[in-house]
Amino acid sequence: MRMLPAARDDSATTSRRTRARSARRWHAAAAALATVAATVTAIPLAGEAQAATIDTAASYVLVSRHSGKVIDVSGASSADGASVIQWTRTDGDNQQWQFVAAGDGYYQLRARHSGKVVDVGSTADGADVVQRTGTGATSQQFRVVDTDSGYVKLLNRASGKALDLWAWSTADGARISQYTDTGGANQQWRLVKVDEGPGGVLSRVHTAGRVRADGDGVRYSWPGVYFEGRFRGTGVGIVLNDSAADYDVQIDGATVATFVAPGETTRWVEGLSDAEHTVRLVKRNESPWAASEFGGFVAAPGGEVLTRPAARTRQIEFIGDSLTVGYGNTSAGRECTGDQVNRTTNTDLSYGALTARRLEADYQVNAFSGKGMVRNYDGGDPGNHYRTYYDRALLHDPGDVWNPGTWRPQLVVVYLGTNDFSTDLNPGEQWTTPEELAADYRGAYGDFLRKLRTRYGTDTTIVAVGAGSFANDVQQVVRERADAGDSRVRYWFLDSTGLDLLGCHWHYSTADHELIADRFRTYVDGLALDW
Repeated sequence: MRMLPAARDDSATTSRRTRARSARRWHAAAAALATVAATVTAIPLAGEAQAATIDTAASYVLVSRHSGKVIDVSGASSADGASVIQWTRTDGDNQQWQFVAAGDGYYQLRARHSGKVVDVGSTADGADVVQRTGTGATSQQFRVVDTDSGYVKLLNRASGKALDLWAWSTADGARISQYTDTGGANQQWRLVKVDEGPGGVLSRVHTAGRVRADGDGVRYSWPGVYFEGRFRGTGVGIVLNDSAADYDVQIDGATVATFVAPGETTRWVEGLSDAEHTVRLVKRNESPWAASEFGGFVAAPGGEVLTRPAARTRQIEFIGDSLTVGYGNTSAGRECTGDQVNRTTNTDLSYGALTARRLEADYQVNAFSGKGMVRNYDGGDPGNHYRTYYDRALLHDPGDVWNPGTWRPQLVVVYLGTNDFSTDLNPGEQWTTPEELAADYRGAYGDFLRKLRTRYGTDTTIVAVGAGSFANDVQQVVRERADAGDSRVRYWFLDSTGLDLLGCHWHYSTADHELIADRFRTYVDGLALDW
């Protein structure tokens, strides 16, 4: 039996952000499994410094663990004696610091805008911290001390005391002082390279998912979003802030750990051979009411994060509902609570993810349980159908608009209709007959296909999936697109023969997803795509 690497969990840092959760989720729940195959821990972001890995050629912003704000020279002053304070991060030159080696493991903290250094003119608790011309005095030298949280302490050489956010303030303008080392969050700082600034984590990892740069990490909402990296050494840390979703971690192609709603933490996988490794983090489930956050990969001491893996030349986008998500696909039975749905959904084992990996393609699974083209499951949440959310990276943010950038899939697969038609119309809905609903569905479907064509261009093949009671409607839409001159819209009938529907609430099981992926791969091979 293959021995798995060890992992440890010191993640005492739980999320301090209350995430608004929608009163309605969808017709049963969100998604994701939960088996920890390794122990887990807490340490720093890719792009942040540890004591052993400080780059003296780089500039850093120093982020307070307590407030999230950064060390700043007040008013961007260049004068001796100017106050050192905290302020909201802007990445201005007066918030950028270079670590200048001073010998014996100590550094001067030199402000980029003024060339002056941080100075503590007293050994007393509460002493003010200012900038002054560098003299080499011990009051201007600091030792960088790692903590088990991924942050560092900055201890002054003259006093032995720590840089401290006075009175635990969260306000702009609060002063930076020194105080006896207590290990408090107001004495802990994250050192983030400015050249890896907002969204800089993307310079070290590969992802094809819909993500939005945010500070020194990225945020995202869709299921199945994955991040891939490379590192050298005996361990890797995964920086997360997510109390809603679950994740799998794969090292060199093998799943070694599952994180269940990990919170704000860095989880470590250790005990690896001292060599080059690949790491892949994948979001297993749905959490459309919240933004997940990823802060990057970080190598264990003595190792290093390497250049990111290359993007794949093939790209596939899967659009759908719970059947595409992989809703409850690893469940042992059909009857599931909402929490069981969350724990037993694994989008990484959905037919879309399986097909893409077999085709060696990057992919997105832009699927939302319970949503339909014009009507949601049982008529719920009227007016907010799948198309309401499609353009977003952050599903809970009505103002969010995702920029496709370099995402230009050669193949887009649309499988929407189950929720539109699987339940009878209720009194008060906008359609009085099934025929009215079907006509509205076909019209919206055609509009959606035209939107995809405009976005991705004429070289993209779009496959419209038909199944069950709406198969004929999808076929009609495809014929209309062909009559309009769009020959790259194709129809695929999803054959349900042999499916066991043993997932939660009669959804596809993992065996079903494997079977569908096999059938769809055969169909794609027949399309003769110009990959």
